[in-house]
Amino acid sequence: MGIFKENPFGHILFLKKWIIRILALLTHQRYKRFNELHIEGSEVIRNLPESNVLFVSNHQTYFADVVAMFHVFNASLKGRDDSIKNLGYIWSPKLNLYYIAAAETMKKSFFTKIMAYAGSISVERTWRSEGKDVNRQVKMSDISSIGKALDDGWVITFPQGTTTPWKPLRKGTSHIIKKYKPIVVPVVIDGFRRSFDKKGFRIKKKGILQSMVIKEPLEIDYENESFESIIEKLEYAIEQHPSFLKVISEKDLKAFEEENKARKWRT
Repeated sequence: MGIFKENPFGHILFLKKWIIRILALLTHQRYKRFNELHIEGSEVIRNLPESNVLFVSNHQTYFADVVAMFHVFNASLKGRDDSIKNLGYIWSPKLNLYYIAAAETMKKSFFTKIMAYAGSISVERTWRSEGKDVNRQVKMSDISSIGKALDDGWVITFPQGTTTPWKPLRKGTSHIIKKYKPIVVPVVIDGFRRSFDKKGFRIKKKGILQSMVIKEPLEIDYENESFESIIEKLEYAIEQHPSFLKVISEKDLKAFEEENKARKWRT
């Protein structure tokens, strides 16, 4: 690989590789020592094609979730079975791995800009801006950027667009699926909200069991299935359909309510 070789977004791959290596080194103990990460589905990762794969997941923190996925996906590709032991897997990371994030969030600090270089596809949110509700048109350039990333590799998206559980999925995800016809892989995470602060930078509590379940790709009729049907299928797959509220653990709900109270008190 030439030292100045770039990906489709103009990012120098040599620099991106070192950013991923350093971030992985700094964050590995957050999932192995301070807390435990239980993983299921490494074999699913190894059976996927090189590109046009869309991972769809629920969302619990801004960054801890996606960083954990970078660890798990790379470890799985290097032969680890449901484990991120031995950080050597990150020496040659998958460089065509991207994640969708709000442009507003990724521009907030020097660190978030570094995170963006590691693989962010920054998009303008159509429903929220600077803490206020808005209603604006989807930027076609954002859709094109997601298509470009899928053509190059794998993309992670959090279709609820918020870390609040049980919120409806954004319909834009179904439009992307019907337009680009990717392999859609559901991912269900848990425990990150209890172990990290909302941004996912600070360890809030130690000894928490975090989990990440990578499910088999969904069967989708790209031509005939409606947008609404795809959204409902995704809600069930990532366990965010309203019906799951009946089986949510009281402990998780209580933790979320306490976190909200603390956040309101701080503001």
